[in-house]
Amino acid sequence: MTKNKNDFINLNNAREDEQIEVMQKIATQDHCPFCSENLRLYHQQPTLKEGKYWLVTKNQWPYKHTKHHLLLIYKSHATKLAELEAEAGAELFAIIKELEQELALEGGGLALRFGDTDFSAGTVNHLHVQLIVPDAMAKDFEPVRVKLGLQWEKRK
Repeated sequence: MTKNKNDFINLNNAREDEQIEVMQKIATQDHCPFCSENLRLYHQQPTLKEGKYWLVTKNQWPYKHTKHHLLLIYKSHATKLAELEAEAGAELFAIIKELEQELALEGGGLALRFGDTDFSAGTVNHLHVQLIVPDAMAKDFEPVRVKLGLQWEKRK
């Protein structure tokens, strides 16, 4: 097990100071921050949309250079794709399609993280999808970078 990692979070993948502070609190509680009963304890963004399997919220710590950075969080605790209900995939894409239309998204990407956070680079070990739309019209535009995997020095 990597230092700063437990069954629910991996501090090694945190990017922002405030995020690290919140994740340190979560680590002392030893519960999943994305499970329904715990989400509002830490996540300050409102739920924008909710289905049977997924809920949509803004990322509390969006990546730099994004216009939209949404989280689609699986409502049951799961860490691997094999744990998803069969119908969950269809609902996920239906919700993404609705968001694409409602927000008039011109383009973007999806990052679906699953499994061991040393491989996925997730901070939370709970299935979630990131819908990321770059702020391509910004004066200081740079491409949005999504990381997978831990840096070598952090794995030791």
